[in-house]
Amino acid sequence: MAFPGSRKLQTEDELYQYAVGALARQMRTVADLKRLLRRRVEADEYGDTLMELVIRRLKDQGYLNDAKYAAAYSSFRRDNEKYGRRRVITDLKAKGVHGEVIEKAIASAYEDVSEEKQARAYLKRKRLQKPKDQKQAARIFRQLMRAGFTSRTIFSILKKWDVDEETLSALEEEVPE
Repeated sequence: MAFPGSRKLQTEDELYQYAVGALARQMRTVADLKRLLRRRVEADEYGDTLMELVIRRLKDQGYLNDAKYAAAYSSFRRDNEKYGRRRVITDLKAKGVHGEVIEKAIASAYEDVSEEKQARAYLKRKRLQKPKDQKQAARIFRQLMRAGFTSRTIFSILKKWDVDEETLSALEEEVPE
């Protein structure tokens, strides 16, 4: 049984109204919006054309702009989530933003940001403190890697916390090439 709201939209205006509503709820990339609209049109040439017309109309009106999205997303993740640049790049790629757009957004968002200060802010936000043993040091290392910080920055922080050399050398083996 299909849900009542999942009917296929037949006209450009219906699809446009649906897309504007989706953009009003949440900022989206072109790829995100295409994924959303694809479920609302027939899987044929007419549906594809309808979708492209709506996306062109939204771009022309300034409602859909991947560069603005990437800039806002990067700033939000930097300031609120305290993520490193690698994590933000990965997230934007997953959302379908073009590589050149990502490079420009990341360059401007992380222009004056010290990665070590950002990593320390992330640790503070997550309430992570100096590790007491090798297991905690490894956990913090992995968490900082997932948050998008470079291994050099992570090792710098761990060395300042006086983590023993044996633990650091064991963690160096985990670093992806």
